[in-house]
Amino acid sequence: MTSEVPVLDVRGLRKWYEIRGGVIPHVVGNVKAVDDVSFSIARNEVLGLAGESGCGKTTIGRSVLRLLELTAGEVIFKGTDITRLDPRELRAFRRKAQIIFQDPYSSLDPRMSIEQIVGEPLQVQGLFPNRRERRERIVSLLDSVSLSGDFLVRQPRELSGGQRQRVGIARALAVEPEFIVADEPVASLDVSIQAQIVNLLEDLREKLGLALLFISHDIAVMEHLSDRIAIVYLGRIMEIGPKRSVYDAPKHPYTEALLSAVPDPDPSARRQRIVLEGDIPSPANPPSGCVFRTRCRYAKAECAETIPELRPVGTDHYKACIRDVL
Repeated sequence: MTSEVPVLDVRGLRKWYEIRGGVIPHVVGNVKAVDDVSFSIARNEVLGLAGESGCGKTTIGRSVLRLLELTAGEVIFKGTDITRLDPRELRAFRRKAQIIFQDPYSSLDPRMSIEQIVGEPLQVQGLFPNRRERRERIVSLLDSVSLSGDFLVRQPRELSGGQRQRVGIARALAVEPEFIVADEPVASLDVSIQAQIVNLLEDLREKLGLALLFISHDIAVMEHLSDRIAIVYLGRIMEIGPKRSVYDAPKHPYTEALLSAVPDPDPSARRQRIVLEGDIPSPANPPSGCVFRTRCRYAKAECAETIPELRPVGTDHYKACIRDVL
């Protein structure tokens, strides 16, 4: 879905969890956490993955790093399908792809110092075996996220939420990855700190040429960092396209509803608020046809018959909806 050669190319990704039941336990169904998701990310590009909580965003992020094993699909990283890598090859891949976790309070080991936390990936990958050189590298990493060398001896409990997330970013950058999954990196932070972290990620992307999968339920935050936006609902991509195209002219009813909830800084603006009726269906028993049809104000009988495929509606802009117009 991009003209550039992608760093990451995800094809038909599925992650289903078995439901077991009965007196003699056996598989009675599946929870379809992610169902037939495809996208690509080029070098120095940020793809934003947006949607309500529980829609499968984190599962997608962890699956493309093989932190979760896929049910089906391919994850092509620079021409290599990582789903076929053996443990030795997978360790080499880990140097090229990292993750920034959502919760800065639980993602850092409270028993370790900041020097140990940031330096652990270097030790695992056998980089900078000389202790002095390794410490210099850690100080350089902390400096890149606007933390001083004074933080080396501190522990996570001595840091604020924003400082902890900066440590998490420094740890992800330690092995000089080419691709990073940022899983809700600002969700648990104050608004003022959120802006600092988003600006930091933007600066690092420009400086290092990173490919970034930025996961968030906050579509307003995503607007400041992403080049393209993918809207996810119940484990499927509803719409994907360039940021401005998606924000200014959404083509899917779900995207339209999400954007209507974003506060407008202009008090005179009168944007129509679209309230989605009902709750998100269970991924263990998703609706037939279009998974969004049970909450869609445009739904018709035909929407229950066919699963809509992503189809072009503009330059590099796609939607999964059978309607010709919104």
